[in-house]
Amino acid sequence: MEIGVPKENKDQEFRVGLSPSSVRVLRENGHSIFVETQAGNGAGFSDNDYRSAGAEIVPTSETAWNRELVVKVKEPLTSEYKFLQKGQILFTYLHLAADRKLTEHLIDCGTTAIAYETVEQPGANRLPLLTPMSVIAGRLAVQFGARFLERQQGGRGVLLGGVPGVQPGKVVILGGGVVGTEAAKIAVGMGASVQILDVSVERLSYLETLFGSRVELLYSNSAHIEAAVKEADLLIGAVLVLGRRAPILVSRELVKQMRLGSVIVDVAVDQGGCIETLHPTSHTNPVYVEEGVVHYGVPNMPGAVPWTATQALNNSTLPYVVQLANLGIKALEVNPALAKGVNVQNHRLVHPAVQEVFPDLVN
Repeated sequence: MEIGVPKENKDQEFRVGLSPSSVRVLRENGHSIFVETQAGNGAGFSDNDYRSAGAEIVPTSETAWNRELVVKVKEPLTSEYKFLQKGQILFTYLHLAADRKLTEHLIDCGTTAIAYETVEQPGANRLPLLTPMSVIAGRLAVQFGARFLERQQGGRGVLLGGVPGVQPGKVVILGGGVVGTEAAKIAVGMGASVQILDVSVERLSYLETLFGSRVELLYSNSAHIEAAVKEADLLIGAVLVLGRRAPILVSRELVKQMRLGSVIVDVAVDQGGCIETLHPTSHTNPVYVEEGVVHYGVPNMPGAVPWTATQALNNSTLPYVVQLANLGIKALEVNPALAKGVNVQNHRLVHPAVQEVFPDLVN
């Protein structure tokens, strides 16, 4: 099979769909890989690295896109819509619940669109291709939050770890899944005071075994959210509802009651966000101030650490890419987890969660 790897065009997105080591595995399976020139530069992989692994370097996005299987990291931008075609398989993060325009175009063009974030291991509610980036995003959320709490960055000048005689900063995390857990690990390691709120008592019990008394664990309801958010120096949105828009948990009125110069980092922004006042930003312009609070809403946070993120992503995606390359669309019949990743196929919106978001697009 011919596999295309275009260069990512999203603002300061330096990850790449396939690493040279992944290319080598696919070549050993008899496939041809076409990598757009400089696609891996930002992640530390040169064109020569790809040539050595057996890829052909192509000069334009169009020549990389014009393949049976296209492997990317982020969703196609408007400028790339013209490359999508019937009979093509697209394998990437899509987050369609927050992007009606892309959803409509994928339906129109006839591409089989498989989303990393909805590939799901049967019976276990495990998201093997979302997890590695969730780990990175959770850890970065605290790293970036600490940075923007600095006064020179517009924050209130709080050191999360505090010092002897001065209380540490307070980190409030909405959601105790992978993102929230990883954020808590970093926040605890920095010496911050940490609260996690989650609606699953079972998950809270697990987190207690993980953190013990180092983290305050609260059942997520409106009263607990309100009390916690008002006192937060750093508020992290870590809510995930598979395939759907994230629910709004923090209203504008509640944001108004936060301390001036406190910081919000909403990792759920690529699924619409769980903070009413937060909208997507970019690595070039990552923050803005609203209601006196610094808001960070970069939807491709792991793109800040592309060397780490590309390899972590490939470690998880490669077995699925190999299966798609070997079997084509029949891989969906063989692998139920991969089949659950299909969002659009044969001009139809097929993923149940995305159908709930756009019922008028279901035919």
